[in-house]
Amino acid sequence: MGRYRKKGVERRIALERIEILFRLAEREALRANQPRANRYASLAAKIGMRYNVRLPSEFRRRYCRGCHAFLVPGVNCRVRVGRGKVTSTCGACGDVRRFPYTEEQKARRKAAQ
Repeated sequence: MGRYRKKGVERRIALERIEILFRLAEREALRANQPRANRYASLAAKIGMRYNVRLPSEFRRRYCRGCHAFLVPGVNCRVRVGRGKVTSTCGACGDVRRFPYTEEQKARRKAAQ
């Protein structure tokens, strides 16, 4: 009998591990241990790639896709808001990520009416 992989189970475990690694990275970044936080973020990204799991949006914004560094606003990344976008620039490699925030604008306009 051959053994087979249970992809659903593997992906669920991978997502749990990703969440754990990002929580550890956040804790290490608060302790000013940036190299370890970067390593945790890099491992989480690799697990996501290996098991074809999308990172949750709250984690996707917290690491640099260019150098796999864990981003801490004001410490090693610059965050700017304008023209319907949040722009995050990595301090290590200069990689720029832009995230739209149109949903928040629509909600604010609706509330103002």
